[in-house]
Amino acid sequence: MTDTATATHAVRRLSVPLGLPYAEAISRFEDLLPVIDLERFTALENWDDVVRLAGRTAPLGLMRFWALDAPSLMVGGRASWDCAEYLVGNHVIAERMYRYDPVAMMYAPLRFLIYADPSGEAVCVFDQPSTQFDSLGRAEISAVGRELDRKVATLLTTLGATPPADLAG
Repeated sequence: MTDTATATHAVRRLSVPLGLPYAEAISRFEDLLPVIDLERFTALENWDDVVRLAGRTAPLGLMRFWALDAPSLMVGGRASWDCAEYLVGNHVIAERMYRYDPVAMMYAPLRFLIYADPSGEAVCVFDQPSTQFDSLGRAEISAVGRELDRKVATLLTTLGATPPADLAG
């Protein structure tokens, strides 16, 4: 039996203006991050095939696992933000952390939020991956977290945004 444990850790939340109108930012984000084809991946018979398919599927190394248009749930409420949430990741990369600690899956896939600011421009908000994975206290997992920081920086650059210096490592 495992004992109850408590861990307190700091996470750095980053908000990055994308320099695009909301609808265009959503379209570009979704174009850059293909939806994972779970049926196709789970039909594969070995890990080498999974790795190859992930490499072909995700040109930036990341895929969309889930998306939610938040306003669709707020019908009748007083909020009026354009806002979408995403779970983004790559299970091949996640496996490199999961093998050391299943708790890594608390933070993989990564969670992203894109909303329209009052002027209609898109802002991307996410917790810096390395600050999440560092909390697990394993060098092997922390190294993958820093790799994910760089992948997120590449995604932001590809979207035309300036990645925060915090993602440079």
